[in-house]
Amino acid sequence: MARYRSPGGQAPSPELDDDALDGAVVRVRGAHRLPAPSSALRGRVVVAAVAAGAFAAAAAGQTLHAVQTSDAGVTPLANAEDASASFAVGGDAPTGAPEILPAANFTDASAEVQRLTDSENVTMARQARDAEAARAAAEEAARPKTCLPAKGTYTSGFGARWGTSHYGIDIANSIGTPIYAASDGTVIEAGPASGFGLWVKIQLDDGTVQVYGHMNSYSVREGQKVKCGQKIAEIGNRGQSTGPHLHFEVWLNGTKKVDPRTWLAARGVYL
Repeated sequence: MARYRSPGGQAPSPELDDDALDGAVVRVRGAHRLPAPSSALRGRVVVAAVAAGAFAAAAAGQTLHAVQTSDAGVTPLANAEDASASFAVGGDAPTGAPEILPAANFTDASAEVQRLTDSENVTMARQARDAEAARAAAEEAARPKTCLPAKGTYTSGFGARWGTSHYGIDIANSIGTPIYAASDGTVIEAGPASGFGLWVKIQLDDGTVQVYGHMNSYSVREGQKVKCGQKIAEIGNRGQSTGPHLHFEVWLNGTKKVDPRTWLAARGVYL
């Protein structure tokens, strides 16, 4: 700290009082302060700040305009004022354009959900079809393949009778009693027949032919597929008949007439 000394360098000059010394100390401390910026420097700082703000506002406007006109479909996280505020000068404020995140593509998500739903529906439909097919197969396996052609009283068998040959069996019952197909097969004839009044002939897959006669009416037609137990006619008293009954015959290979009772018993059906 500079002090005025006597020419001899021994003591301060008597002309300097304590107030003068205090003023000297103050002036020494002031010598270490930074000088105030000049007017020109302050002007350049202000111009730079204004230019930065204008650039930030222009950039934000261009970004928001691009977002509004883009086909990509995005959602801005800030409005124009927020975007301008983000271009702060100095400090820790973030700089750059506002952050843009892609909007969730709800169209694609809905389409994916629909595809999953359709796939699940297809799977369920296939499972339902498989279950139905399995059920039908089980029913078919359990379904009898040979049935009693009519309910009633067994009145006459196969063989010689009254000096002639009787090539079938007779099951008596009242007119209108249902007559059923004794086996699965195809109707090869249905209508009037000599001696039988009306008859129905059914051919099986192995070539066997079944004959149903003396019926009052029939409900099938030639070429129709029938199943065991399906109603095909009604008992009647037409043709050479001594009373309402069904006359039933079995022809192996379509020609050889055999005892229908034995043929039925061999397949688990008994009279």
